Amino acid sequence: MINIQSSFKGEKTAGKLYLVPTPIGNMQDMTLRSLETLKTVDLIAAEDTRNTQKLLTHFEIKVPQESFHEHNSYEKIPKLLEFLQSGKSIAQVSDAGMPSISDPGHDLVVEAIKLNIDVVALPGSSAGITALIASGLVPQPHIFYGFLPRKASEQKKFLQTKLAYPETQIFYESPYRVADTLENISAVYGDRQIALVRELTKIYEEYRRGTISEVLQSLEEQPIKGECLIIVSGNDGMDVTPLTLETTPLEAVQALIEAGEKTNTAIKQVAKERGLNRQELYAQYHEL
Repeated sequence: MINIQSSFKGEKTAGKLYLVPTPIGNMQDMTLRSLETLKTVDLIAAEDTRNTQKLLTHFEIKVPQESFHEHNSYEKIPKLLEFLQSGKSIAQVSDAGMPSISDPGHDLVVEAIKLNIDVVALPGSSAGITALIASGLVPQPHIFYGFLPRKASEQKKFLQTKLAYPETQIFYESPYRVADTLENISAVYGDRQIALVRELTKIYEEYRRGTISEVLQSLEEQPIKGECLIIVSGNDGMDVTPLTLETTPLEAVQALIEAGEKTNTAIKQVAKERGLNRQELYAQYHEL
């Protein structure tokens, strides 16, 4: 059933759910509209009330908070929905940046929509897009993935399914794992152009632009601190990677299938990467 929302027209009995972005580092990136919304809602649903309180104190906002994070979302969502249905409004915020990306806000949004409660998103800070547009890599098209799996084997399996994607790819990573993650990306993608970005909007903001091997060398010479983003250039159609060359064409096809790719897509990808005839590889795989 179609859902049509007119956010600011018509009489509504329920309150609104506002998705309010917060600064990713610099407090001055808070928008006037976001501040006004936080001041006028009845409740703020915060990923971490301690972090959000620093923001509220800085801007002298005294609206009450409700803790809302991945560990208590199941029990909190019904309570928040009841609050909204009573005619009161809620601002949902994450610790930094846009809500619903790396917090349980999406689940709340889905349930609110089911009840025809207006969901209003405010524009504002986004670490991925902010880093992308200054990375020097092609900004469009792009794909945002967030955090990769932590285990090396799972990382490589995930990356193998994205190997042929032409889009610029955006990942979040911890400074303690960033070198290992770059090694894994290099093993699957080859020595692509990347931008390693850290401490966005803060005094130690830094971009390291170059090939993966060049960035890894810089990390040995100058280790980093602070949360990081990795922006990786897409496949330009010329990539032949170390991981691909270590396997036979049929083994490469099977690896992609085991990683979740459809059979025909896997055959097409391997054929393109190795300059093989797709029909012949299809016949070999299916033993025709």
